[in-house]
Amino acid sequence: MGLRPGIWLVKRENGGPGNRLLDWLLRPASRPWQLVSLAVLLGVCVSTSLRENWGSDNAFVVKAAQTLLAGGLPYEDKRFLYLPSAVLMAVPEALLPTAVLRWSLPVAMSGLLGAGWLAALRIFSVPLRSRFAVAGFPVLALAYKPYVNLVLIGNWTAISAAALPVALLLAHRRSWAAAGLVVGLAIACKPMLVPIGLVFVLARQWRGLAVAVLVPLGVSLLGALMMPSPMLFFTKTLPFLLQGQDAYALPWDASPIAVLPRLGVPEPVAVLVAFAGAGAGLWAAWTRWRRTGDETDAGELRLVETACMVMLTAFLVSRPSFDHYLLVVLPLLLASAVRPGSMPRSPWFWLALTPQVALVPWPSELAHKRRAFKDCATLCGLAILLVRRALRSGRVTLGQVTTAGSPPRTEPECAATPAESASRTAF
Repeated sequence: MGLRPGIWLVKRENGGPGNRLLDWLLRPASRPWQLVSLAVLLGVCVSTSLRENWGSDNAFVVKAAQTLLAGGLPYEDKRFLYLPSAVLMAVPEALLPTAVLRWSLPVAMSGLLGAGWLAALRIFSVPLRSRFAVAGFPVLALAYKPYVNLVLIGNWTAISAAALPVALLLAHRRSWAAAGLVVGLAIACKPMLVPIGLVFVLARQWRGLAVAVLVPLGVSLLGALMMPSPMLFFTKTLPFLLQGQDAYALPWDASPIAVLPRLGVPEPVAVLVAFAGAGAGLWAAWTRWRRTGDETDAGELRLVETACMVMLTAFLVSRPSFDHYLLVVLPLLLASAVRPGSMPRSPWFWLALTPQVALVPWPSELAHKRRAFKDCATLCGLAILLVRRALRSGRVTLGQVTTAGSPPRTEPECAATPAESASRTAF
């Protein structure tokens, strides 16, 4: 598979070490590379299936589906926090025995994350048989600790991690209605991608937005009609969710609203800080979407960075916000490395990910129930970097223009040029 015109920018300048490295990564991977990558991914799945602490994090959703099949009240369990549509989506999983789920769920989670990775690559026209595509995903699986955590617990976050890149790929190809369908189905399983509706609003794609809203609404209505006392969702579940749940999720909640009080910050101040960051994130997303005509971008980077900024903004104020939530945006940001000036080309991006890197010997105080401190640092670091890039990359500089018979002067209307990207090249 050859390189399509969509990535001509990454091959424009030859001679720099970054371009030589990128050219090497975009060449086709040999068969041994492919086999090693597959072996690594299968090894992660098998190792998680054999762990003693294996357990589906969606046990509450599966239990709700089993309760529905038995004629009970799914929302009697305060841990079931999803829409009524999730009960229907969980019925197939509820019918499978635990022994089957132990071996099938890790493979399904890896498959969903892999689908998201491939879709993210195609947004930037990266060949799927390239070394970057073949080796990048297993490296992520080995180096990024939340990947193993997600595969281990089998959380439906993997559905959102697959749906967002697929939806953005469809949107980039002008299929906004299909993108809305993908987002809607993901929301029907888990309402994580609700903030992506803002991207449809910014793009003024009302038809796609309507599809994204009506699909989970229709499936939820169907689920509500099939269960007794569906109003418990509004009277019991929704208030519990809006309060940030309870001490059960607190040790793993990475949102600043939960982490800062654990560090001694008064809760009102923590809420103010989180919402101030969210406000800056929304402003950055709007600013990034308005900036068009960048010669290094044909629209892909603009779409991806806007969507990632919206999701990171939501993670700052959502309760709870777990470590594996970042897998929804991370493959998209990593795939954007083929574009000059993108976030992965900044050393600060990799520094922000350091707290999540596996095998780093962190102090024991930051393990287990205090790992949320590291997760919050990564979340805030990525959000700050993306806000900084969105707000600073749109500035203009005034150059000197010399005309015949006149001294040098500054002419903003003809000499304004985009400022150099705020991100330093790491390649």
